Amino acid sequence: MFEQSIATLAQQLRNKEISSVELTRLFLQRIQALDPQLNSFITVSDELALQQAKAADLAIANGDSSSLTGIPIAHKDLFCTQGTLTTCGSKMLNNFVPPYESTVTQRLQQAGAVMLGKTNMDEFAMGSSNENSHFGAVKNPWDVNKVPGGSSGGSAAAVAAGLTVAATGTDTGGSIRQPASFCGITGLKPTYGRISRFGMIAYASSLDQGGPMAKSAEDCAHLMQAMAGFDDKDSTSSETPKEDYLANLNAPLAGLKIGLPKEYFGEGLDAKVADTIMAAVKEFEKLGATVKEVSLPNLQLSIPAYYVIAPSEASSNLSRFDGVRFGHRCDDPKDLLDMYTRSRAEGFGTEVQKRIMVGTYALSEGYYDAYYLKAQKIRRLIKEDFVNALNEVDVIMGPVAPTTAFELGSKTNDPVAMYLEDIYTLSVNLAGIPAMSVPAGFVDNMPVGLQIMGNYFAEAKLLNIAHQYQQNTDWHLQTPTMAKGA
Repeated sequence: MFEQSIATLAQQLRNKEISSVELTRLFLQRIQALDPQLNSFITVSDELALQQAKAADLAIANGDSSSLTGIPIAHKDLFCTQGTLTTCGSKMLNNFVPPYESTVTQRLQQAGAVMLGKTNMDEFAMGSSNENSHFGAVKNPWDVNKVPGGSSGGSAAAVAAGLTVAATGTDTGGSIRQPASFCGITGLKPTYGRISRFGMIAYASSLDQGGPMAKSAEDCAHLMQAMAGFDDKDSTSSETPKEDYLANLNAPLAGLKIGLPKEYFGEGLDAKVADTIMAAVKEFEKLGATVKEVSLPNLQLSIPAYYVIAPSEASSNLSRFDGVRFGHRCDDPKDLLDMYTRSRAEGFGTEVQKRIMVGTYALSEGYYDAYYLKAQKIRRLIKEDFVNALNEVDVIMGPVAPTTAFELGSKTNDPVAMYLEDIYTLSVNLAGIPAMSVPAGFVDNMPVGLQIMGNYFAEAKLLNIAHQYQQNTDWHLQTPTMAKGA
C-alpha cells in the first residue's frame, strides 16, 4: 500500500477499498516502526491526522472530494501549522506553536490531504546534508550511514522510506532537488513566486521557494494542483495564472530540444554519475528529443554569489529572533543586551550563527558595495546565461549533485566541500527558474538524480518531460530494503 501512487490511492478511497482512517493508521504505524532509524520526523501529529482522515472519509462518502482527499502527507517543519509545533529544526523555535496556517499547508488541507506530521530539516534550512538540525541528523533510507541531503532531507527520507505518500519541501539553493536526488525520489522547485511563501519561515527571501516531493512526477503534479497560484498575502507571489499540471502529462516528447551545459560535465563531477546522467539523456533521445551543447559561463560564480546573498538575507530575516516576543529566551538575563546575546547564542546552532555573521559583515558599512552589490550583479549575469541558453533549447539537463549521498560527518568540518555539493543547483535559485530532480539510476547502490531545468513558469512542461521518462523507466519505483521491513 505504501508504494501506491496518489491516483491509485485516490481511486481505492473512492471505491471504498480502503478508508482514509485505515490508510492514515498504516502510515502512522510505519513511522513508529521505521523512523527511529531515520529521524525524519520532528513532530508526528497522530490525533490531528486521524481527525482529518475521518473528515476526508465523510467528504468522499458525500461525493465531495479531490485527488488528494484522504491522502496522508507530511510538511517540512518550516511551514507554519496552526496549533502544531513548528520548529524550523532549531532550538530557537523548539516551543513555537503558530497561531496561523501557512498558505501551502492551508491549500493542501482544503484539498483534503491528511497531515501526518512535520519533517526534520537543517536548522532554518541552512545546510546540504540535514546534519545541522537541533533534533539530530536525518539518515538516508538507502544507507543509514549516509546523509539524505538537505535541507529538506527529512521530507525526502520519509517519502523514500514509504513513511508518507508525499511531502512538502523548500528550495533556497537546491534543498528540494539535492535530497530528492540522494534519496531516489522526485522533487520540483517551481519558479520563484509560483507558490506562496506566506507562513513559510524565511531563510533568504529572494531565493526561498516551496515545492512538492513525491515518488513520481505525476504525484508531484497532484500536489502542484493544490499548492500553486497567486496569494495576496505574499507580496512576491506571481499573478501569472497557474496551469493544469495534470492535463498534459502524457504529451509526446518528439521534437523536444535538450541543452547540456558543458560547465556541468567538467572537473569535480564523479565519472559514474556523469555516465548515469548521459544514459538518462539517451532515453530522451529514444523518445524523440534532440540534444545539443549549451553554455552557462558564469556557473562557477554561483557559489560565491549565493553565499553572499543568502547569508545577507538570513542576517536580516533572523534578526527577529531575539528572545523577546517568541522562541527561545535565556534564563535570568542581566539586562536587554545580555538577553539578546545569550538567547541567540543558545538558540542558534553553529551553521546558522556562521551565516548570520557572514551576512551581517557583507551588509555592513564599507562592505555592502564590495560584496552584496557585486553579488547581485553576478546574479543578473547568471540569469542572463539561462535566458540565453533557453532561447536555444526547451529545457536544460544535467546532474543534481557532483556525487551520490556522502557519509554522515564526512564534510561537517570542511564547509567549502559542503558548499560545492550545491554547484549545479544554486544558479537555478539565483535565476528564479523552475527545476526538478528525477530518479535516473544508481551508482554503488545509491540513487542518482537527473536535473531538468526549464523556462519561467514551465512547471507543467517539466512535469510532462519527467512523467514521460518515468513511463519508460522504473528508477522511481525502486524502494530501499529497510522500507520493506514494516
